[in-house]
Amino acid sequence: MTTFSRKCVPFTPFDRELSKATIAIVSAGGVHLKEQEHFNIADELGDLTFRIIPPDTESSQLMVTHHHYDHADADRDINVVFPLDVLRDLREEGFVGGVARKHVGYMGYTMQLKAMYEGTAPEIANEIDRGSGADAVILTGG
Repeated sequence: MTTFSRKCVPFTPFDRELSKATIAIVSAGGVHLKEQEHFNIADELGDLTFRIIPPDTESSQLMVTHHHYDHADADRDINVVFPLDVLRDLREEGFVGGVARKHVGYMGYTMQLKAMYEGTAPEIANEIDRGSGADAVILTGG
């Protein structure tokens, strides 16, 4: 098991060609479908839940629930923090091989760091690993 610290970020070199790789998006920017439960911004410790975003989601179906950054630009164009349209364009251009079968949004702010790295982070990684078909992940913040 990898141990996380503030001094060391686990690193795995990417050894595939992007033109053959399937890419998923994981965003700490509080992105979710408008129809999904909003993140709990009233909890001063932070919301440790995450939301699955299907690959066929239209940008207009997405929104941000977060109170620890100014997401006005993302409210106008969600691709600022969740570049799903851009990823689709890159696939059409042949720059990447494919768009994963699922993506994840979560609210990156938390005071519960141990719960995040022992619980939520591995759950998100497992969610991407199970059935997304992703070879790599674009991780965005807010």
